[in-house]
Amino acid sequence: MANTKKKQKPASLSHGRPPAVGKPKASLSSKATRNLIQTHHRLHKALADATRQGDEQTASAIKQQIEEKGGLKSYQQASIQGQSGDRGGDTSRILLDWLPKDLPKGRTIRMLEVGALSVNNACSKSDVFDVTRIDLNSQAAGIEQQDFMERPLPDSNSDKFDIISLSLVLNYVPEALGRGEMLRRTCQFLRALPVLGFGESAPDYFPSLFLVLPAPCVMNSRYLDETLLNQIMVTLGYAMVKKKLSTKLIYYLWRYQGKGSEKRHRFRKDEVNPGKTRNNFCVILE
Repeated sequence: MANTKKKQKPASLSHGRPPAVGKPKASLSSKATRNLIQTHHRLHKALADATRQGDEQTASAIKQQIEEKGGLKSYQQASIQGQSGDRGGDTSRILLDWLPKDLPKGRTIRMLEVGALSVNNACSKSDVFDVTRIDLNSQAAGIEQQDFMERPLPDSNSDKFDIISLSLVLNYVPEALGRGEMLRRTCQFLRALPVLGFGESAPDYFPSLFLVLPAPCVMNSRYLDETLLNQIMVTLGYAMVKKKLSTKLIYYLWRYQGKGSEKRHRFRKDEVNPGKTRNNFCVILE
């Protein structure tokens, strides 16, 4: 009997996260941390593929593997250690280095940190940002347990933010369409009015999106390169302000200009970089 496929709306981010079970190890070496994170991403991708294909048996087996490796908590423990100061992994330090030095103190600039793992990163300690932190599985007091894709939309401009941080979050969304929807949704949470009282150079940087991805997502994908990513972001109303490429990560600061393209462009899963060694990371925008 032929299967009837129904068009599904993009799943919330929680549908792509492994179950939060098991106790994480107290301490991990750098190599073990890296291997654990890579394993979770590999299993996570396989689970998304099996779920999309309706292969319940394979999906169940993959979920069991994820549980045996500690679930979401072990992944978060590895991520927290990877971002620790002695490992040089706090991505928010890059953001602070980029921003102008005349920003006011007193936590007047509102930041929404999606996928927050700690309340002690560089931005939180800077006395510049009033940080709202959310994550699917809160690991600390001060981090609200919430899925960004299900967060209520702001009622007014005063409820919006001056900057949103998506640091190693977009790559964890299981579906390419869901990644596009997440990027589109950030626009609804950023202030569209000019920034006042933040210093003369602030309007060149705010409102903005701080986006961090594993470098291969952009530099070695069949379906995404920097040109295409820029086209997607421009369509949404963003302009690139800063960029940094390291051996493992790629960092961007995108300033939101308040209005995207009047024509609703569609970006599908089209090959832009052929090659057997490339990955399949993709962003679809309908």
